[in-house]
Amino acid sequence: MTVQIDAAGIWDSETIADVAAATFPLACPPEASQDDIAAFIDEMLSAERFSEYLTDPNRTVLKVTENGAIVGYAMLVDGEPTDPDVAEVVTLRPTTEISKLYVVPGHHGSGVAAALMDAIVERARAAGRAGIWLGVNQKNVRAQRFYIKHGFAQVGTKSFVVGTQRHDDFVMERPVEA
Repeated sequence: MTVQIDAAGIWDSETIADVAAATFPLACPPEASQDDIAAFIDEMLSAERFSEYLTDPNRTVLKVTENGAIVGYAMLVDGEPTDPDVAEVVTLRPTTEISKLYVVPGHHGSGVAAALMDAIVERARAAGRAGIWLGVNQKNVRAQRFYIKHGFAQVGTKSFVVGTQRHDDFVMERPVEA
């Protein structure tokens, strides 16, 4: 398997939106309704939204390709957390948020997500960041195990809204130099 990790460009918006639509539901808790998941995808993960994300100077979208196909992506947000609950518990400054990190199901367990995490850490190191943080659904044990394996620790909680439902996330943080 040969994967390549690069910064995505505006031309990748539609494909990344397709990957997002296929992977986001996998991270949702069982009680999340299909209507709420679909509404979130339409509102936050559309090609139009990715076009906006890709032109935001505080965001970086990394894409993972294998044989020319995008098989995963991560969206990073540099700067202070805007959620007061997160700002209170994230202690390493300056910081980068991993807003999204997804790999298509056929590549789970293949090392793609680990390679993407390594690229995220290297990017944060090069940018002089002290820490990286993320929110992960409290019922998404598989993702939590992955993050713990990669040096993250739970530091707090926050809410995350999907459609009409509020879900509970753990806030996890790790130092860039671990």
